[in-house]
Amino acid sequence: MAIRISGTGSYIPERIIGEDEFLQHQFYDASHRLIEADPAEIIRKFRAITGIEERRYVRPDQQSSDIATLAAQEAVADAGIDPETLDGIIIAHNYGNIPYGQRQSDTVPSLAARVKHNLRIKNAACVAFDVLFGCPGWIQGMIIASQFLKTGAAKRYMVIGSETLSRVLDPHDRDSMIYADGAGAAIIERGEGDAGILGMASRSYTYDEVYYLDFDTSLKPGVTPDTRYIRMQGRKIYEFALGQVPLAMKACMDESGVAIDEVKKVFLHQANEKMDEAIIKRFFALCGKDTVPEHVMPMSIHKLGNSSVATVPTLLDLVRKGKLPEHQLHPGDVILLASVGAGMHINAFAYRV
Repeated sequence: MAIRISGTGSYIPERIIGEDEFLQHQFYDASHRLIEADPAEIIRKFRAITGIEERRYVRPDQQSSDIATLAAQEAVADAGIDPETLDGIIIAHNYGNIPYGQRQSDTVPSLAARVKHNLRIKNAACVAFDVLFGCPGWIQGMIIASQFLKTGAAKRYMVIGSETLSRVLDPHDRDSMIYADGAGAAIIERGEGDAGILGMASRSYTYDEVYYLDFDTSLKPGVTPDTRYIRMQGRKIYEFALGQVPLAMKACMDESGVAIDEVKKVFLHQANEKMDEAIIKRFFALCGKDTVPEHVMPMSIHKLGNSSVATVPTLLDLVRKGKLPEHQLHPGDVILLASVGAGMHINAFAYRV
């Protein structure tokens, strides 16, 4: 029995946020001191490190469950299935629905229940629930769904990653330029043949690392003291990711029993271009390779930014549908999907196309 992906979908918001949007911002450091440098210079250095030139934000009338529904509809159409045949819907997110102009998160009912409602699914046996696992949430949802399928408790699941980080950004934090909105979805089901999930790995580091990424007040003193925003300790996360993510990826490959030479593509969470490049280099070194194969790592961060749980499924959908011409997938190809984020959590799964 194989656990395979039969369809994917994504929603990339139409609203493009370029660098000019941040030129009038006053940025503060972690000690709440104004950064005196010209915002244009701050933005230039930011782009050099992260690779981000643009990011996408949702429209004011859209929320996370709305764009999740759009990605889900596309995945259903791609798989050619009746949504009534789904045994479950899992949505990975971090902040629920946050209406435009507000800061309070709305998670009741769950986003998965809302998407099931939006898809007009009547089947009560289709169980809808959410997963909170930081940026690796979509991969964790895939791992959870695959376990249901392996045990025979289900035949078909849909897993969605959806986030509207634009609703939780501190305009006085340089790191706010990293974040974006988006949604990606996949249909995963039992099938026959060689295609499917080959191996998995999940890790949670919470002893010292748990608050590397959390919620906090604005970096600008005295501004909206009752409002909290997404906050990260960038340097600590960078060092943590470089040390631990390649190890988890290697553990996943070891479980799969597949040689590194068979890996055609590696889909990494789109958080930081320089960090991803360092992770992939260390991963291949752990596997005994001195160089990283050309075109092995698709990237979308330059134009789409970091949409948290949506980055990996969106990137997979773009490649599967030929929207990144330099990257192609063919039957039999082995790919590796991996992520890291708040928790701190890391996970990965290997898959044969």
